[in-house]
Amino acid sequence: MFFNIDRRTIIGILIACVVISLLASGEFASLLLTIPGVIIAMTFHEYGHAWMATKLGDTTPRAQGRLTLNPLAHLDPVGIIMLLFVHIGWGRPVEINPNNFTSNKSRGTCELLVAIAGPIMNFILAFLFILIYYAFITYAKLSAKWFFIIEAIIANAIVVNIGLGVFNLIPIPPLDGSKVFRRFLPYSANEWLDRNMQIIYIIFMILWITGVLGYIVSPVINFIMKWLLILAGKIFMIFV
Repeated sequence: MFFNIDRRTIIGILIACVVISLLASGEFASLLLTIPGVIIAMTFHEYGHAWMATKLGDTTPRAQGRLTLNPLAHLDPVGIIMLLFVHIGWGRPVEINPNNFTSNKSRGTCELLVAIAGPIMNFILAFLFILIYYAFITYAKLSAKWFFIIEAIIANAIVVNIGLGVFNLIPIPPLDGSKVFRRFLPYSANEWLDRNMQIIYIIFMILWITGVLGYIVSPVINFIMKWLLILAGKIFMIFV
């Protein structure tokens, strides 16, 4: 009977267990402060793909209602919950039709631009949220309670956007980084990846769940965070 349960049901059961654990540990309030950042990050990430595809001439995203900043058009319920609780999630992928591109760029270049548009959007958002964070802690005059809540929401939005941007640049399908990475590989290498993709994906999930991949990704996140903070700080000081 157990093996008749579909994947989403199993994920739902696992998430329920995590929620119960968070409630028991008192960390649920902290989780709530992360939700706005997650929704914004995922929405703008998918909108970035849709916007770039449209700019290059593909009308598919617009026809499917994806050229919008309405979160309901982009969020996958399971994906957003997975990102909140397991720190690995996804939105509804933006569908494109490369045959519709009207740009004078090559088809491969157009697909690469669409792929990196999502992560770049997240890095731009992170930078803007850092500017907002500096302005908030400098000028906000609120009670300690509300100051802490808003500060935490902004700080979480910065971390989530940088994390989502970096994570999606990992060169493993269906992540955006795979489209970028494979663009520069010879045909034989892409063939090998196609033949072994299932086992590569399983290895990737094991490395992520066990935290091994985090040791590789975390320094990249910290590096980007450091330089965005420095750049935003210098720009902010110009206008103070």
